[in-house]
Amino acid sequence: MSSPLSGAPAYCVHCGLALAGADHAACRTPRTALEPPRFCPQCARRMVVQVSPVSWTARCSRHGACTSEGTG
Repeated sequence: MSSPLSGAPAYCVHCGLALAGADHAACRTPRTALEPPRFCPQCARRMVVQVSPVSWTARCSRHGACTSEGTG
């Protein structure tokens, strides 16, 4: 996955809750491993996600975009 999002993630990309002090077992399943991120890992803002048959792109209004292209 290519990404301009840098630094250690502070929030879960699937539920948007802080990584510290929360149970994310439901966020770490085989099903969610293939899903695009829905929340920015840096600020927990909801990201704009575009999915195509071969890739996805997720964009945070503050931190830029990440994409799945080039991972296959």
